[in-house]
Amino acid sequence: MKLLKSNILLFLGMFLLVGVHSHAQDETEGVEFTMNLSKQELGVNERLRVDFTMNKDGDNFKPPQFEGFNVVMGPSQSISSSWINGKRSFSKTYTYILVPTARGSFTINQATIEIEGQTYKTTPQKVEVTAAVDKPNSQKTVDDVADENLHLVAEVSKGNPYMNEAVTVIYKLYVSPNVSVTNYRPLDNPTYNNFWSQDIPVTKHTAQNGTYQGKPYRYVVLKRVVLYPQKSGQLNIEPLSLEIFVDVPTNRRDFFGGRIYTSTSKTVSAGSRTINVKPLPEAGKPAGFSGAVGDFDFSVTTSKTQLNASESLQAKVEVSGKGNLKLFQLPEPELPSSLEVYDPEYEESINTYSSGMEGKVSNNYTIVPSFRGKYPIPSISFSFFNPGTGKYETISSEEINIEVVEGPTASSGTLAGPSSNKQVVVPTGDQFHFININPNLSAITSERFFGSNLFFILLFAPLVLIPIAIFTFKKREAIASDVVGNKIKRANRLARKYLSTAKKELGNKEAFYVALEKGLHNYLKAKLHIETSEFSKDKITSILSEKNVNNSDIQGFISLLTSCEMARYSPFSNVQMQQDYEKASEIISNLDKQL
Repeated sequence: MKLLKSNILLFLGMFLLVGVHSHAQDETEGVEFTMNLSKQELGVNERLRVDFTMNKDGDNFKPPQFEGFNVVMGPSQSISSSWINGKRSFSKTYTYILVPTARGSFTINQATIEIEGQTYKTTPQKVEVTAAVDKPNSQKTVDDVADENLHLVAEVSKGNPYMNEAVTVIYKLYVSPNVSVTNYRPLDNPTYNNFWSQDIPVTKHTAQNGTYQGKPYRYVVLKRVVLYPQKSGQLNIEPLSLEIFVDVPTNRRDFFGGRIYTSTSKTVSAGSRTINVKPLPEAGKPAGFSGAVGDFDFSVTTSKTQLNASESLQAKVEVSGKGNLKLFQLPEPELPSSLEVYDPEYEESINTYSSGMEGKVSNNYTIVPSFRGKYPIPSISFSFFNPGTGKYETISSEEINIEVVEGPTASSGTLAGPSSNKQVVVPTGDQFHFININPNLSAITSERFFGSNLFFILLFAPLVLIPIAIFTFKKREAIASDVVGNKIKRANRLARKYLSTAKKELGNKEAFYVALEKGLHNYLKAKLHIETSEFSKDKITSILSEKNVNNSDIQGFISLLTSCEMARYSPFSNVQMQQDYEKASEIISNLDKQL
């Protein structure tokens, strides 16, 4: 019997010793922080996936600069934690998707992270970027699918226009039925150097059916602009670049069998276009040509042809039609010098369509005759180049005779000859007056300072300022003595400090809860001086209880950490994220009042 008891005690002791050794081995397990590349050699048209993986959670992760590559996606974060045969397995990975910017040999430098108070670094790795390769059998990523199903096209109406002839550029976004566009934003708008440009607003984005490279697509017109080239030769139309937000279907299915979509963003560009602008021909160019290009009508009209002296009439010089209506000068009439002519009033009524500008422009002259007689308004000529016929055309107005039936008679030389921009002076009464011999002047007096309004203001101002200063001093003293109020204000500022990053990520579930969890951890680390390895819920509960923190605040803090962990695997709404943020701010404020 004694032998049996001794064997049982020996067995229990060995079991406890093995358990303690196993626990100590788990605690002293080495920290691993590695960088894994999807491939060591890739084409310039391929993507590279870079994973930074650690077997223990850490803080202050810093990725390398990725020289020679552009980051098209990331960082995306994934966490795996499990218990197998009583042993905990943990893995956390930061993933980046890169595209090379040129061919050559590049190095992915080391990344760093802080784990248990120590800094760990990955080993740099070299990547060889070769010429573009065909990859028909490679697995397509979400970005590959988006690239194949999104195309931004710039359609130019004319590739060989004349100078100052309208050229229409329509930007269309072609979208395959396989993907769905949710939104877009412009990244780089063209400046259209060497062009006069006019945007045509797109009031409604309506999807239409069409084809792109022989395949059925839907397209939306995003931008329309009319250009008038201002010089001849090879002119470049700069590309339009957009960031498109798109939902791409995956091979996964949800609980009900529906296809799961993944959201991503792609940068698309319409590409640079070059047009060859022809100069206007020199042969047959009229002497009065002012740069009008299009198809126009020309007229000169007056509001009346018979009037009295000192009355006014309106003379209108008008050009109407289709062309560069805003880019030339109207001809000016030559009027007799005996007519008083005021500066013209410019009027325009122009609409811009996809084919160019249409409408009319005019100069309205106000004319006032001073003498009786007949005044001819000579014929005026307007010349323009018609790109439809490739020839210059000239339109002349008819001569208009103005008859002044009543008024003074001018001398014989006054009526002749065109106007030389001199106005006639007409006597209107007494031109000179006698000097006033009774000026009724008064002496200039200077105002004295003593007894003035300023004197009394400066005298009584100190009496008014003294009570204000006393009141201000007492108010500041009361605020300083409010210990509880000042502590609440400091606590609120502290909460905003640690939760500022989380507030910026509201609406982005994964980034928000990562920032929220990091803010809560950093707060306790700064307040209680404990390391990251001690961040278990039981440890936090024990420490806060020892600090005499209210049980409701402890439970609120633990529930927030639980929400951060569940958010990685469960859908959370924007309302839930806002409530968790407000709850975190309240919990930090309450804890700071008690610690």
